[in-house]
Amino acid sequence: MSAGLDLTGVLRPVRTGNALEETVERLLTVVKLGVVGPGERFPAERDLAAQLGISRLTLREAIRELRQAGYVESRRGRFGGTFVTYTPPAPDAGKLRRMAMQDGGKLTDALTFRLAVEAGAAEVLAAKAGEGPRAVLLARLAEVNAACPRDYRRLDTLFHLSIAELTGSGLLLAACTDARMRLNDLLNAIPVLQRNIDHTASQHSAIVTAILAGDAQQARAAVAEHLAGTTSLLRGFLG
Repeated sequence: MSAGLDLTGVLRPVRTGNALEETVERLLTVVKLGVVGPGERFPAERDLAAQLGISRLTLREAIRELRQAGYVESRRGRFGGTFVTYTPPAPDAGKLRRMAMQDGGKLTDALTFRLAVEAGAAEVLAAKAGEGPRAVLLARLAEVNAACPRDYRRLDTLFHLSIAELTGSGLLLAACTDARMRLNDLLNAIPVLQRNIDHTASQHSAIVTAILAGDAQQARAAVAEHLAGTTSLLRGFLG
């Protein structure tokens, strides 16, 4: 399981009416966002079922669907469990354009939503910053800024979701997860170049610096600047 990010806000309890479908959706979210990355193991079945508020039978059915679709595999034995096998598809700018052309309005809405919740999370965390988040933020910052292109999207996701998690608000973490998921396929369709990683490294550092300094206004501004760059990149590929 991916260290350092509590899955509680991501794997919030499902409603009873569509328990199986919602369980599959929740598990797909953590897989596609890389919260549980390739080769990593889901929490124990007992713990995962309790976290989702479902029966172990429903959980097993959901995992079976993911296994049949090629997202996970189950291993037996002492070190067994459910392991992620999914890897994001190769970037495809043509696919990006087709996806965006299908509904450009939804793209604009998703970008606005992401800006509101992620900038808000940084602002909230900065306002309450102490020694608590320092180690986690610096660790996530080091990971994403040192990422190779293959791992960048996943580690960037963990960096931003960690900011939301550290606010202590499960609802805010869930909102940031939702915002990220709405853009996930589009972001994965953009090629990740080393020069882009190098460029965003200073922006990530500015976000963390503002949060740890307790400068809420600057933290919000730093996130907004960073996300504006992502928006410009998306628009550039769509143009």
